[in-house]
Amino acid sequence: MPGVVNQYKPSLQYCLIDENNYTDTELASLNNLVAAVFRLEHASSPSAVSDLVKLLIDWLDDRPDLRKMFAHWLRATLMRKPEYGIVMPQVDELQEIRVMLADKLEVWAKAYIAEGKQEGRQEGEIKGRQEGEALALQKLLAKRFGVIPVEITAQIASASLEQIEQWFDSAIDAHLLTDVFK
Repeated sequence: MPGVVNQYKPSLQYCLIDENNYTDTELASLNNLVAAVFRLEHASSPSAVSDLVKLLIDWLDDRPDLRKMFAHWLRATLMRKPEYGIVMPQVDELQEIRVMLADKLEVWAKAYIAEGKQEGRQEGEIKGRQEGEALALQKLLAKRFGVIPVEITAQIASASLEQIEQWFDSAIDAHLLTDVFK
């Protein structure tokens, strides 16, 4: 470093930890506050958050100052996660957060179940539409060109909805069955 710049060179010792390099199982085995913070940041469900809060309460039993700091940090963390949709009043104790989480768990569980059902319903609708379009295409092809070879039936069955729709449009004007699948 040049002389003038050298005075601004950091002289701190630090350890950089990439929290994404650890699985939840690895972090759980560490049993320390840093691992708990990482686990809270990546908690996959409200019940996991509640379990971790209980763990923090036990670990910090004799440290009210740290319990208060964790309560403030955890409140901010939970409120910034849009999937939780939680608004919490100011809290000064982890136990207060645990009680609020217990009240919210049932609401969250219902929301997760409803979300899963909605996703399943959408997937089912897409699959049903795809099967219906495939059947309609097979009927059109049979009506226009006679018996459909097994290979073409299999090709239609494994095709995407968009592909089936393209083939259907082609089948309307095609002179030969092979023209549809060009």
